[in-house]
Amino acid sequence: MSTSVDIPLSPESKRTLGYASEEAERMLHNYIGTEHILLGLMREEKCVAAAILAEKGMRLSAVREDIVQLLNEKANIGKTKETPLLSEFSRDLTEAAARGALDPLVGRDDELARIVQVLCRRTRNNPVLIGEPGVGKTALVEGLANKIVQGDVPVYLAEKRILALDISLIVAGTKYRGQFEERLKTIMRELTESHNIVIFIDELHTLVGAGSAEGSLDAANILKPALSRGEIQCIGATTPAEYRKYIEKDRSLERRFQAVKVASPTEDETIEILRGIKDRYEKFHHVCYRDEALEAAVFQSSRYITDRFLPDKAIDLLDEAGSRVKLRDAAVPEEVPEFSRKIRVVVDRSDALERGAFFRDEEVAQRENLHIVREHWDIGGRGEHQVTKADIDEVVSRWTGIPITAIKEEESEKLLRMEEELHKRIVSQESAISAVARAIRRTRAGLKNPNRPVGSFMFLGPTGVGKTEVARSLAAFLFGSERSLIRFDMSEYMEKHSVSKLIGSPPGYVGHEEGGQLTERVKRNPYSVVLLDEIEKAHPDIFNVLLQVFEDGHLTDGLGNTIDFKNTIIIMTSNIGARFIEKKGRMGFASGELKDTVQGINEMVMGEVKRTFNPEFINRVDEIIIFDALTDQELVLITRLLVDQLNLNLKEK
Repeated sequence: MSTSVDIPLSPESKRTLGYASEEAERMLHNYIGTEHILLGLMREEKCVAAAILAEKGMRLSAVREDIVQLLNEKANIGKTKETPLLSEFSRDLTEAAARGALDPLVGRDDELARIVQVLCRRTRNNPVLIGEPGVGKTALVEGLANKIVQGDVPVYLAEKRILALDISLIVAGTKYRGQFEERLKTIMRELTESHNIVIFIDELHTLVGAGSAEGSLDAANILKPALSRGEIQCIGATTPAEYRKYIEKDRSLERRFQAVKVASPTEDETIEILRGIKDRYEKFHHVCYRDEALEAAVFQSSRYITDRFLPDKAIDLLDEAGSRVKLRDAAVPEEVPEFSRKIRVVVDRSDALERGAFFRDEEVAQRENLHIVREHWDIGGRGEHQVTKADIDEVVSRWTGIPITAIKEEESEKLLRMEEELHKRIVSQESAISAVARAIRRTRAGLKNPNRPVGSFMFLGPTGVGKTEVARSLAAFLFGSERSLIRFDMSEYMEKHSVSKLIGSPPGYVGHEEGGQLTERVKRNPYSVVLLDEIEKAHPDIFNVLLQVFEDGHLTDGLGNTIDFKNTIIIMTSNIGARFIEKKGRMGFASGELKDTVQGINEMVMGEVKRTFNPEFINRVDEIIIFDALTDQELVLITRLLVDQLNLNLKEK
């Protein structure tokens, strides 16, 4: 007679088995083993075993990584045998993703979907990612590897492996003729036989000319037939400049790839990216990043580091700020040197035989004390050190040389005392400076279209009244340095063809690859004051180009790139109507007569402006500001300022 009783599974047990099943699916396993049940136990909140493991310091993510690594070590033995040469010259990104060695991809859903779509095509299924350095091309491919490991891809890609091929390694050591071709042909044969490998070639343009000698083929020409037949699949990554220089010129190579544009993320998207990856940097540096530090890293890098692209420059800022805080707070506790000194004394004295046992016990006790202090310091210090906005500001100041005070000051406080600061360099012209300050404050308060430039002004007045000096002062005040002033003498743009000098030549013309003078400088320095000196001398076609900037806040250059002008201040200077303004400065009237006369002269100046420029151009300018002619007293003040500056320069020498 059987006495066995069927014991039903508790709700906790059922949940644990469900978690185990999820873990098996996540690892792409077709079975549920003890390793999956262990992970399921650790996920069950009411499980006693999970509590015991947690007390011992075992974390779910760490255990999962260890299990994946152990399983992959066994699996990789077989994979390496299948593709021995390919394994030698490449890095398996899917295997790295399974180990948790790749950073997560945050956002970029559209670009990732486009890559997957191209990979699933019947022909021309080789995407090439085109984007500026640092925008996240390699991160996209690593994100795809993570998706494959998680099973979050179409069935067609579920069993694929992504291998990052190093072209320089393949070329290295090929001393004799035919050695490189033989090596590459062997790799291609392994790729063809495997059927489940997608190779990733970073800096795709290095294929052109790689391994070529006199009378032999380069890597690009060797790969072309296999790419066209679809025998191998390849993801490439390169910059727009290198793509135009190397890939576009070789039409047969270009047609084997499908271009996928990767643009730099916006500031809001970059903040989300930093939030998604900050735990990796917190774990490495043993610090904690505050939200204000993440926002400051994005804002300050966009504003002051103009020769690089988001999110790369913001991530670098975050990394260096974490390193700085870690080193700053890494001071050894006072007890550590004291215990170390006591241990040395005890070791020296323990040589005496008669008291050796006593000192050996004393040494053990002191070493235990030292171990406790160090352990407490290590554990206690990890979560306490916070990276703040001030740390980000310090790093930006060291990188750029901009004074820390200029970076730290809140913009709202800065804008409130704008007139006061500008008057330190500008004598008189109260009405002009007040008009500029009001317009910029309106923009910063959100009372203007955010897609237009910060401000667009036309300064009118005789030569030498301070129009250019106001532009310089604005650049130094708002953007930290006079280097943020982009100046163009519009007398150099009097011819019809000179439009191409500003925005770049169209395809087929000399200089097409160089870009335009205006677009390239604003692209490198988006936070700037653009000064168009003597605008009335420019060709009328240039006014039509500027209309788009004033209205939409962007401009398309000759290369097809869209340049953002939303963070620029555009100032145009002109001498139109200067004879009327100078006449006003020489006249003497009673106060009532003066008011009427000033108004009449301003109307005459505006009449000259309307005769020179089209109405649609004038209507898109935020403020037309008329500078007064300087009086003798004001000239004396300016002379004093210049003498003080001269004395300062001589003192420094």
